Amino acid sequence: MKTQRLVAWITFLAIFAMAARISIDPDTWWHLRAGQWILENRTILKQDFFSYTRYGVDWRYPGWLVEVPMYMVYSVFGFGGLNLWTAFLVSLAFVFLWKALSGGTFVKAFGLILAASAAGVYWAARPYLVTFLLAAIYLWILEAFRWCSDSGGCRRIWWLAPLMTIWANSHGGFAVGFILWGIYVIADLRPLATSLLVRLGLGLPDDPDVRSAWLDRTKRLVSVGALMILAVSLNPSGPAMLLYPFQTLGIGALQDYIQEWQSPDFHSISVQPFVWMIFLTLAAAGISRLRLTLSDFLLVAVFGTMGLLAGRNVALFALAAAPVLVRHASNILSDITPGLGWRGVDDIPASCRQSMFNGLLLVAIVAAVCVKAVSVFPNDVNWDALRSSLPVKAVEYLQREQPPGRLFNSYNWGGYLIWALRDYPVFIDGRTDLYDDELVGQWLKVMRVEPGWQGILRAYQVHLVLVEDDTFLTRTLAGEQDWVMLYEDEVAAIFQYRSP
Repeated sequence: MKTQRLVAWITFLAIFAMAARISIDPDTWWHLRAGQWILENRTILKQDFFSYTRYGVDWRYPGWLVEVPMYMVYSVFGFGGLNLWTAFLVSLAFVFLWKALSGGTFVKAFGLILAASAAGVYWAARPYLVTFLLAAIYLWILEAFRWCSDSGGCRRIWWLAPLMTIWANSHGGFAVGFILWGIYVIADLRPLATSLLVRLGLGLPDDPDVRSAWLDRTKRLVSVGALMILAVSLNPSGPAMLLYPFQTLGIGALQDYIQEWQSPDFHSISVQPFVWMIFLTLAAAGISRLRLTLSDFLLVAVFGTMGLLAGRNVALFALAAAPVLVRHASNILSDITPGLGWRGVDDIPASCRQSMFNGLLLVAIVAAVCVKAVSVFPNDVNWDALRSSLPVKAVEYLQREQPPGRLFNSYNWGGYLIWALRDYPVFIDGRTDLYDDELVGQWLKVMRVEPGWQGILRAYQVHLVLVEDDTFLTRTLAGEQDWVMLYEDEVAAIFQYRSP
């Protein structure tokens, strides 16, 4: 085995090992329940059946194409299956990102590991992973089209439309595909703008053959964009799905309350690779002899801004910035290494002994990664980790005692309650596109015990409250004569309203 191939394999195995972890997050649960409901009823969910505050309201989440296989994986393999499913999708995304990179093997490996370190904090068993994967595939296709000199690389651009159909039925992040497409369209329009200036007598003459080639490329990109718009319409909601990203971004509560929609916490060690990647990319682009192209600038600027505004976009920045970082870093190293007498791994011939050693080393690394993957497979291991953040015992109490009444619940636990406590519809959960600002605002008012909080509970006929222990609300309810504590543990507390 050649050393360059060994380095590539080690890189992908390292990323798989990073992603092979407990991947269940608060939203995983309602995605599982939705997938189960779709399979049981043999139809796509078109309205809410899981809450009492929005019961029967039209709700068409673009995720059925992922939720169904998610539930199937869970039903057969349990939590371990979801953990490995997450690791597989993440690793596959980086395979396509590797194909989008240009440069030496070691530089590409470094770029991928840095990107994985920056993106890793946002990997979880949820449809968002499809956005992560398809963004990497889109980047690979658009980069290939940008540099293509063969018909195969150029024809690949037409794959974007059918991929968009998959994307629009898998996750609401399909707008990322249009952002990537738009960046490359804008970059392609620059030569055409130059040509227009020439015709107006405002610029230097250019080559008509080059102008014709750029015009053909731009026409193809624009045509693909039109097909992508049509592709989004091929879903259970039809063309209305085109508005979904705008409707979601219009929910003010996303930025006000939900952590992944807020700016990253730069004091957190998990966010530091994002900071490093920003500065390394800027430094590489500044030092390199290569000219910073418009598309490279837009990739870093647009996705960098998105990552600074919302933590969930950091993973997308890691994908978008990697080709820029690796391209310019490779150019810098190509200038430095000859003077130092270094040779790249791609230039070193592999002897028979070296090939055998590389093969044995790869087997050992594969074995170590398998041990890591197996360690997060047992359900008991996953439950031990989840019990510290989920109201598992409180749910068991409600299932056993069955106290009557509607339940006011923690936002973070809504998805788990949809899955585990089906006799009690939830007040709220992670489906912010369903609840919008109105209900999220009411939920916040109750949690913060702001004026009118009791009126909200009365309006929804709430008789039970299940929230995190030792919150402002639990301390307030403990002092209210109309409320009695039914249950308390180190995670959760349950209160019941005393009817007069």
